[in-house]
Amino acid sequence: MTKLLEPPEGRQVFRLEFTPTPADIDENGHVNNVVYLRWSQDMATAHWRSLAPPDAQATWAWIALRHEVDYRRALMPGETAQARTWVAETAQGPRYDRFIRIDGPDGQMCAQIHTTWVLIEQATGRPRRVPEWIIEMFT
Repeated sequence: MTKLLEPPEGRQVFRLEFTPTPADIDENGHVNNVVYLRWSQDMATAHWRSLAPPDAQATWAWIALRHEVDYRRALMPGETAQARTWVAETAQGPRYDRFIRIDGPDGQMCAQIHTTWVLIEQATGRPRRVPEWIIEMFT
């Protein structure tokens, strides 16, 4: 069993709520697994946009390299999920790990996602080393 993700002490945490739509519910009657991936992308994008100044958003973009998802509890229709995200303490060249935990209204974990994102320069589409100011902004 995978260890439950929790943000390190003192780490900046970004939060959003998600309420599933009827289209998010699968034939098993709960939120479809792929919806959690969409929500993880929404979390990462919203977190970046909440912190980065407009000139940085025009210069830099993030692309997903890898997602690892653990599912624990079904999120049912009408339930609102509480989502939290935070980033690793440091980047590795252009790669930056992000952690997302999505809990049900009862506080039980529905899914946790460990993603690796790559910073690209929008003008060239090429990966670039994550600058220190971005690491400081996120942590």
